[in-house]
Amino acid sequence: MKLLNRDVDYAARALVFMARANKPTVSVTQMQETVGVSRPFLRKTMQKLHKAGILQSVKGKGGGFALARRPETITLAALVAALQGPLKLNDCVFRKKICRNHGACLLRHKIAAIETRMISEIEGITIRDLI
Repeated sequence: MKLLNRDVDYAARALVFMARANKPTVSVTQMQETVGVSRPFLRKTMQKLHKAGILQSVKGKGGGFALARRPETITLAALVAALQGPLKLNDCVFRKKICRNHGACLLRHKIAAIETRMISEIEGITIRDLI
């Protein structure tokens, strides 16, 4: 099981590149080599981040993407939410359906506590921290 998928990994790399570049806009072509992913895949990822309000898209000559917020306000959790959906470790490990013991299952409660700590840690990591 991977905690963070490749989209989140590439997005974090791209946003770090953008923050370091300190330019009004950065094109996908400029990011591509540093991030290490194909241009179409990176463009698709950047468009998802634009839709989530993490990036701004600038069209036309000299266009590209720009951070919509300061790097210290963009968290790893925001990238995860935009590209993976909610982090969830708390599915039942014994059956595919939720069983009658769902509310009283001790394993489920222990995993929920781990999940809460994990999410808290991920919310504390910002793009600024990764620069």
